[in-house]
Amino acid sequence: MSRFLPNWSPEAIVFDCDGTLMDTERHWQDARNRAFREFGLLPPPGFAERAKGVHYVDCGRLMAQETNKPELATELTAALLGHFLSLVAEDPLTMPGAAEFVRLCSRRVPLAVASNCPLEVVDESLGRAGLRRYFRHVVVPTVLPGEPGTAEAATPGEQDPVVRPKPWPDVYSTAARLCGVPAAAALAVEDSLTGVESAWRAGLRVVGVGPLPNGGESGRADAWVTGLDAEEVLAWARERLPGPGTGPESDGARPGAERARENPRDT
Repeated sequence: MSRFLPNWSPEAIVFDCDGTLMDTERHWQDARNRAFREFGLLPPPGFAERAKGVHYVDCGRLMAQETNKPELATELTAALLGHFLSLVAEDPLTMPGAAEFVRLCSRRVPLAVASNCPLEVVDESLGRAGLRRYFRHVVVPTVLPGEPGTAEAATPGEQDPVVRPKPWPDVYSTAARLCGVPAAAALAVEDSLTGVESAWRAGLRVVGVGPLPNGGESGRADAWVTGLDAEEVLAWARERLPGPGTGPESDGARPGAERARENPRDT
């Protein structure tokens, strides 16, 4: 990671949640499969990759479209979210290295989350993992795809700006603004090309995390690393981030929060 951003230090870091901090991508995949089965449908080939990073409302519509059941879009969307919430509550799981990296960075720069998920999903996931306390802000869309206002831009300075879902830039531009830094001074950490596009359009530098998407394309990411547990990632954070004092004083979890187990890296 340091070889990609050797002479630059971010003033804030904005994380995606699903697949970046929390291993919820497998929950979304399981939820999609359960929703398909609930309606007697088979997942189209390659659907999991096409759905990665897509807002759950758009995903429900895509599920209906690709199975030639457009009349089931609303029902599939509701089933998808319901199954996902149940799976998250049963098994909160952090991505490898995510907890350590977040704790290290939170002592040095402001942190935020920019997610396409509903706020209650993000809060529940991070809370059960003991990570919510490290983030000053969580930004999620205020309008769903296709709703009035989706085509409008978020306006900095408004009390309640319209925040559109990724790949629109709004969640990232809003997160950087709430952290009190220009977008160009913030780093985004993402695992999907949809999220990378969103952060790039907002003006943030972007590091992709995890396996490269099909085809090996990194999109507009400035760098791509195998995981937040890579030694080069931690070394970069220790070297390039300012000294301690800007984040929570303790590495401990929020009182009463349940710790999630960490997803072991496949061998």
